[in-house]
Amino acid sequence: MKLLKAQRWSSAALLAIPVVAAQVALTQVQSELGLSPYSSAIAQDEQAAKPQQETRRTPALRNKVYERLAEAQAAAEAKDMATAQKVLDSMIASGGKNELNSYELANVYNLYAFIHYSREDYPAALKAYENVVKQPDIPLAMEINTKYTIAQLYFVQEQWKKGIDALNQWFALTENPSENAYILLAQGYYQLKDYNKALVNTETAINMYKEKGKVPKEQWFNLARFLYFDKNDINNAVAVLEELLTYYPKKQYWVQISHMYGEQKKDSWQLAAMETAYVQDMLDKGTEQVTMAYLYLNGEVPYKAGKVIDRGLKDGSIQDTGKNYEVMGNAWRQAQEVDKAIPAMEVAASKSDSGELYARLGNVYLDGDQYKKAITAINKGLQRGGVKRPDTARLVLGMAYFNDKQYAKAREAFKAAGRDERSEKYAAQWILYMDTELDRQQKLADGG
Repeated sequence: MKLLKAQRWSSAALLAIPVVAAQVALTQVQSELGLSPYSSAIAQDEQAAKPQQETRRTPALRNKVYERLAEAQAAAEAKDMATAQKVLDSMIASGGKNELNSYELANVYNLYAFIHYSREDYPAALKAYENVVKQPDIPLAMEINTKYTIAQLYFVQEQWKKGIDALNQWFALTENPSENAYILLAQGYYQLKDYNKALVNTETAINMYKEKGKVPKEQWFNLARFLYFDKNDINNAVAVLEELLTYYPKKQYWVQISHMYGEQKKDSWQLAAMETAYVQDMLDKGTEQVTMAYLYLNGEVPYKAGKVIDRGLKDGSIQDTGKNYEVMGNAWRQAQEVDKAIPAMEVAASKSDSGELYARLGNVYLDGDQYKKAITAINKGLQRGGVKRPDTARLVLGMAYFNDKQYAKAREAFKAAGRDERSEKYAAQWILYMDTELDRQQKLADGG
């Protein structure tokens, strides 16, 4: 039983990336826009701007304009978007637009953007936000916030390249970019399959969180894990999974790290990780439990392998296929639990169209000193066909005949086995042994 059989199940899971960039961007836009459509223009910006050479003289927000904006905002907060838009339309109607200074006009477009966004009209929202930053002499904080939102809206619409370009422009203006911004940029590069840049930005975000004594978000670790795995950087992929298990001890990570330990040839660690999930009743899928059994067999713990399959078959979590009964039978046989191995192999053979499992069943019967059943099973297997090593089966058949004192048939079986050069030597040894034993018995019977 090769270790690769126990590992085969998990490659697809490791290749799955659990975070969708558009979803991340949308969530961030929703949380950062909030319910105050033009608060970014009149409140303090959380993101510090880089020192600027220019000194901006922002026009004043006049009281009558503020009152109209407040009227529109109140309607928007009451989800009366039609009224809110009507107020804004009147403010920029023919002749009215020219009466607004750049700062006032920026606030109008900012509120327009909020209305469009609330209606999920993202192209219109994006156009409105672009009109905000086109206005001269708006507060730097407003420009920074709006450019970040523009980048996010490009991501929402899956315009990854434009989103990346917009976000990089925002980075150029920002002195202390947030971890979320680096992750958003990483997601964009991931979508463009520029995995190296995606990984650099993901690592930056994770390290920033760690430096602050904060636990990085689960999806950040998952993105890093995927990117390391894609680069075939197994060691770093394992390191990420170990951190995931420290902070987010879920079944999927125990299963994945078990596979990865196997890739590192750390067989005992591979077994221990999978067993940790199993003893916590996390392995609810039959395929996972069968994998657990294979790992126990590879780790030379056949008794536990038999227990896993037996439990799964009894509670229905493992399918009652011939293959699974065969695994259980082999496990019990290796554990010297012949009485348990026999019924398992009987079921396995009965579910098989090939004679191979009847030949193996004959072996188990022989181990249990049930010679006549061994003879019947092996002959049935040979007659059915499909036995991988007929010569070996005939050797076992000869042993069964010999122990059942059917010496002529034993000799016949050994001779048939010896026609295959792979068993020629063993067959000759058995015939010699049988002749010696028969001679000894004859002398005893003759009294000498």
